[in-house]
This record gives sequence, structure tokens and C-alpha cells, in this order.
Amino acid sequence: MATSGSIPDKKHTASLQTEVDAAFLYERIAAAEEVPAIASMFRELGAIEHEHATKMEAGLRGRGIDVTLPSPSWRARMLDRIGKTFGYGYVIGVLLDTEKSITAAQLAQKEKKHMPITGDEANHVKILQSLLNNKGKVTGEHLSRIEGKHRTIGGNAMRAAVLGANDGLVSNLSLVMGVAGATDGQSGVLLAGMAGLLAGALSMALGEWISVKSSQELYERQMALEMLEIETNPEGEMRELALIYIAKGIPEAQAHQMAAATIQDTAHAHEVLVKEELGINTEELKGSAWEAAITSFILFAIGAILPVIPFFYAAGYAAILQSLALSAIGLFVIGAAITLFTGKSIWFSGFRQVLFGLAAAAITYGIGKLIGISIAG
Repeated sequence: MATSGSIPDKKHTASLQTEVDAAFLYERIAAAEEVPAIASMFRELGAIEHEHATKMEAGLRGRGIDVTLPSPSWRARMLDRIGKTFGYGYVIGVLLDTEKSITAAQLAQKEKKHMPITGDEANHVKILQSLLNNKGKVTGEHLSRIEGKHRTIGGNAMRAAVLGANDGLVSNLSLVMGVAGATDGQSGVLLAGMAGLLAGALSMALGEWISVKSSQELYERQMALEMLEIETNPEGEMRELALIYIAKGIPEAQAHQMAAATIQDTAHAHEVLVKEELGINTEELKGSAWEAAITSFILFAIGAILPVIPFFYAAGYAAILQSLALSAIGLFVIGAAITLFTGKSIWFSGFRQVLFGLAAAAITYGIGKLIGISIAG
């Protein structure tokens, strides 16, 4: 990005890239959004982020650092593809996390330099709420829709996929290396590796099934109680809904009108209150516990099979070295995939994952070796 003058350091280029990526992703989210009012909000967010980027570029140039605005990074383009395929809820969550990190960094830098806190530092985080407060045409349902997208970050399937494969790979690599250390890579390693794969995958699948099923049952009970409250105390629920709208920044008179109109239709009122008061996304209740369990089983097994593969056709130290090499490749790929969540360098995250994974394997191999020697002696 530098053309002449002072060369920008990594901090400058990373900050500028973050702003450019945010502007790009907000525009892509806006283009995919079906509700015009929500699309307008995200488009405005994109324009603000682009303005931040251009002002940052001008500020760096004013300090004698010659930079140009970069193109959206591979990470931003990958997130856009994920959004096109699986929906942009996860991407919105990533953007919010990024903005919170930027705000925290700005506040820390100002405190370090004893600079005054103006209150503008948190605008990246507050901007969506600020827009909601000034968009009179946005209904309560639209607000719920945006918030529902934001909440997807916690249980996102993409994150679960990466972490599930990582769990399978690291745990089974450690098991395989422990047995290989005790037997010098001879008999028993393949059997132990496959047993570890099945045991771990079945445990993950059962845990996922219980988690999804119990959450669904809890939400269904809460929803039934909410319907009972609407039927027995509609006036109280109407006032409660009005207060929720007011808390979101909607003018009081408009909030009471919206609440009165909503409560007239019991089914619709229940749907809105489930979203607004309970924070339940009814789309999540449609998910199958069995589908979640099977997916979890497959993801864990994909990671767990990698260290076992060489033992299907080889034995001894040759199989051990091939297992380590194949596992290292898998660990690096997982580390690279994690950068979609963290924004760190691919090389840093990939090699860190390899280091930790191989360290765990080395420890279990050493323990297995000691146990093997003890048994042999």
C-alpha cells in the first residue's frame, strides 16, 4: 500500500484494512436484505465505515505516511461467500465483535496517552441502535429481525464446525500418539484410533442432541407461558410491549400505538412478544436435534480420522511420522479457518494451532513411551 514517504507499519495497514472490510461487508449485507428499512440501515453503516477509512487514509498521509485504500481482504470476501450461502447473521456478529475490539483498542490507547474520552469511541458499537432510534418507519418486527441475526454469533454453525473438527483432531491425535509411544507404532494403534474416533464422535453427538432438545423444550415452555399471560392479562402485556418499544428508542406515542395494534391479534402478539420479551428466535426451534447430533458426529470424525489414516497401510515410525505430518496439515487448515472469527494472520493462527496440537501429541507420546518401557521392563 505504500508508494513513497514513510512506510506504514502493520498496525496502520491492519486498521485501514479493517475499516475497508467493514464497509464492504455492510454493503453486501444491505444488498442481500429484503426489508428496505433494514437494508437502508446497513447501507448507512457501510457509508460511515467507508468515511472512517478515507479519513484514516487522509490522517496517515498528513503524518507523512503514504498509503492507499486497499481492496477488501480475502477474509472479507470469504465472509461474504459464507453469508451468501448460509445467511448473513454470522457476518453481522463478526462485524459487531470487530467494532467492539476497535472501540476497546481506541479507549486503551487514549488512556495510555492521557487523552480525553469524548464518548465517540463507542460509536462503532452503538451505531446500529442510534440508527434504530432515528428510523421511524422501522417496526418492532424489523427490530427483532435484526437482533435475531445478531444473536446467531453465539451458536453459529460455522464456528461449531471448525471447533468440532479441531476437537476430533487434537483429542484423537493425542490418543494415537500415546498408544504409538507405548507400542512403537505397532499393533493396537489403529484399533485405539478408531475406538477413540467412535467414542468421541458418539459423545459429541449425544451432547449436541441433549443440548438442542433441552433448549427446544425450555423455549416451548416459555412460549406457552407467554401465551397464557396474553390470554389472561392482555392489558398488562400491551403495556409491557409498549415499554419494550420505548426502550428501543421509539417515541412513546408511537410505541403505545404499535403495542395496541399488535395486541389485537393474539397469535401475532404472541409472536412479537416471544421475540421482543423472551428473545427467542422461533426459527431455531425448527432445527432437528437428530440433525445437530449427526452433524456433530461427522465433524468430529472428520478431524479424528486424520491421525489414524497412515495406520491403515503402514506401521512403526513411518506411520507415526506420516500421522504427525497429516495432522499438522489439518491443524494448520483449522487454524487458518479460525481467522474468520478472530481476524488474525493466517500464518500466525495456523502455526499456533500446529504448535499446540503437536505439543499435546508429544506429551502423550512421551507418557506412552514411559508406560511401554515400564511394561516391557
